Amino acid sequence: MSHISIEFFPPKTPEGAEKLRAVRKTLYALKPQFCSVTYGAGGATQAGTFATVGEILKEGVDAASHFSCIGASAAKVRLELEELKAMGVKRLVALRGDLPSGYGHGGEFHYASDLVRFIRAQMGDYFYIEVAAYPEFHPQAATAQSDINALVAKVREGANSAITQYFYNQDAYFRFVEDAVAAGVNIPIIPGIMPITSASQLMRFSDACGAEIPRWIRQRLHSYGDDVESIRAFGVDVVSKLCEQLLDGGAPGIHFYSMNQSNAVMQISKNLNL
Repeated sequence: MSHISIEFFPPKTPEGAEKLRAVRKTLYALKPQFCSVTYGAGGATQAGTFATVGEILKEGVDAASHFSCIGASAAKVRLELEELKAMGVKRLVALRGDLPSGYGHGGEFHYASDLVRFIRAQMGDYFYIEVAAYPEFHPQAATAQSDINALVAKVREGANSAITQYFYNQDAYFRFVEDAVAAGVNIPIIPGIMPITSASQLMRFSDACGAEIPRWIRQRLHSYGDDVESIRAFGVDVVSKLCEQLLDGGAPGIHFYSMNQSNAVMQISKNLNL
């Protein structure tokens, strides 16, 4: 049975929090292995992240807190790790993170591998640590090989598994896994999957993070104009097929970037009989 995990972002308003509770309740029917909660630039949403993680744990589901280190001091990171441990959190998604705009130098941690090393030094094996992987390569990686080397470094420092940035080309994923394994990476690399529900949102995210939208998908989305229903139906179909090819090819599970919505994830999971 392939594992499913689901990512949420911390809501900004009481209405958003209420809506997210309903979304989570729906998605728990998929029996996710865990749910993760994102963290804003420079830890901007930390209180909201930790509060949402706490709610998920109380709802009886394993929760992973995103945890970014850029711009943070070792003392602050240590305190936050103690706080998460006290809450009963056992999983972290350890990331370098983005600097808030207008921020100068990035504190005591320069790479996610520095953070993984620090967590292991402070907390031993208490936390199960997920890290990020980039099948289409990190926008700031000098070369494809340097990106693989970054993942190797995170594994060497003690990462347990990796979740990829979203992509729509399964060949990019399988090739990345092959290269990673050849470089000595021996942890599961779980594909991160972004359902397509809005063309404009997808283009905006992809431009920001460097994920490639294949031309045929772009053209099809463009051709639907403002026909939201057609975009959603097409999105579910494309992403369901992608997931099917990934699982058939040996991917260890699927990590859904839910965008705090349940419909697309539920439909895709139904198509996959998950």
